[in-house]
Amino acid sequence: MAKRMKRTDGTPASGDKASPQAGADRIEPAALGAAPKTAGQGARKGAKVAAAKAGPVGAESPAHPQGAAQPEPARAKARQGDPAPPVAGTGKARRPAADASGKAHPAPTGQGQATAEPVAPPPAAAPDQPSPAASSPSARADGTGRMDHLPSGQEPAAPGSAAARAARQQARQAERAAAAAARQAERQGARAARQAERQAARQEAGKNTKGKPDRGAGQATPQAPHPPVAAAADTAAPFSPAPWMRGGAPIAPAVFDILIVAQGGGIDREAAILAASLRRNAAGFAGRLIVAEPQPDGAWDGADPCMSGDARAALSALGAEIRPLHARDFGRSYPHGNKIEALSLLEPGRPFLFLDSDTLVLGDIGAVPFDFARPSASMRRSGTWPQPPAYRETHESIWRSLYDRFSLDMDGTLDLSQPEDHWERFLYFNAGWFFAADAAAFGQRFRDWAVAVRDDPGEPLACQSLDPWLDQVILPLVIHSLGGGRPGPELDGLDGDVTCHWRNLPLLYAREPDRALEEMEAIAALPEIAPLMRGWEPAERLIGERQGRRRIRPMFRGEEPPPPEQAIRHRLRQAGLWLA
Repeated sequence: MAKRMKRTDGTPASGDKASPQAGADRIEPAALGAAPKTAGQGARKGAKVAAAKAGPVGAESPAHPQGAAQPEPARAKARQGDPAPPVAGTGKARRPAADASGKAHPAPTGQGQATAEPVAPPPAAAPDQPSPAASSPSARADGTGRMDHLPSGQEPAAPGSAAARAARQQARQAERAAAAAARQAERQGARAARQAERQAARQEAGKNTKGKPDRGAGQATPQAPHPPVAAAADTAAPFSPAPWMRGGAPIAPAVFDILIVAQGGGIDREAAILAASLRRNAAGFAGRLIVAEPQPDGAWDGADPCMSGDARAALSALGAEIRPLHARDFGRSYPHGNKIEALSLLEPGRPFLFLDSDTLVLGDIGAVPFDFARPSASMRRSGTWPQPPAYRETHESIWRSLYDRFSLDMDGTLDLSQPEDHWERFLYFNAGWFFAADAAAFGQRFRDWAVAVRDDPGEPLACQSLDPWLDQVILPLVIHSLGGGRPGPELDGLDGDVTCHWRNLPLLYAREPDRALEEMEAIAALPEIAPLMRGWEPAERLIGERQGRRRIRPMFRGEEPPPPEQAIRHRLRQAGLWLA
């Protein structure tokens, strides 16, 4: 018979799990039954005699010091859930436990499970009588005086048994679940309280504010321009539909300027195509088309970003106003920063709409009901940023660090219909188009905050790439700080029936509507644009040879929604049609 390893305490340590070795050392019930009961009785009688010889109660016996384990057969029976052995020296078996009604119950057989409810400590015992805990079966079993709350008439399982270990594990799991539920309830209560406070503040602000209502979904009210990196006021406006959606007076179309960037390397060709589409489809546009052309100095020193002569001639013929851009902060190190610095070319206090150069105007853009007091931007984006590292940062922690850095309230920007820490829960835009009421104030804040984050990203952004995402990282912060937010349904024409951000010709044929294809092919034949198309391989093959309609279009026909851009690129590369 394998010898069982002895423990110095009577119970296994909390959280211990049975190991294979422990299972091998366990004494089976059949083996226990082979030992005669008289052996256990004799051992207990010997212990009693030795204790009597040792002197008064409490004196340590040399044969059985305090804390020594009981003889092996008796301990094994306790572990296996057998009935309690006879009381030493009497030959009488202990009586089964009884409940409050006096009805006796059998001793536990290892099936009872302890529950997780805490039990008040037993009352203190009088000096001349033992405490209830000390005389209880569980106290006799483990020597701790601790009683778990069990159903009436049930005693705890023996502390060394598998049932006892399972009971303790179940109790710990129940305690952890209860604690987690309590924490979740506390968070939900705090969130509800914050929402109630914000709603009360909004209602109070609405009583004291005159003028047309804001349509922001949990966004801050428009703020007056303030110095860069200053704290924005935490006053949020509730969402309300546009007046034309409620049957009220529609928003009168405002006169605004369109800003684009054009430079050599093909962007000037795209800018000319945009200008042609604006002239064809929004002939009544009352604003100006302003083209920012980077100059070969400052941050562009050592490079020549200027437009070609053909592109300059086409833009001038189509009515565009070309202004030189002397980049200071970004330039060749971050060309996407052109759009940030180009805002300084516009007059202060005049509304503007920025468009990426690779955009087609398909409808009357001047009739779009922009609310320039509430800035917004394109929602045609994917989860490109951030990419949180495992076990370190989350979308929540990364975005919150940016809002906290510039003293902004992030909670009002969250889309609570999205799961926690899902990228769409947070305010994130495509910088393909954005608008605001004052280009000078918007551009100054955009520039200052972008430079600050680029130069010192901070610990939460240490593992994040800011190239080419810096402008899209800062854009939602600037928009929110000026009282803006996600675009409403009145702007659905942008990235829809009014504008198309086509990106490049292969993607245009793969996923954009037929209306956009027809417009591109018609513009390519214009006398102002045709010289720019000569020698450009994508145009010669996809438009001139009609491979776009004959090969690319059928590859993706009927796929609604279109596949992700990465999947489209992969399939076009395999077919030899990725001509970007």
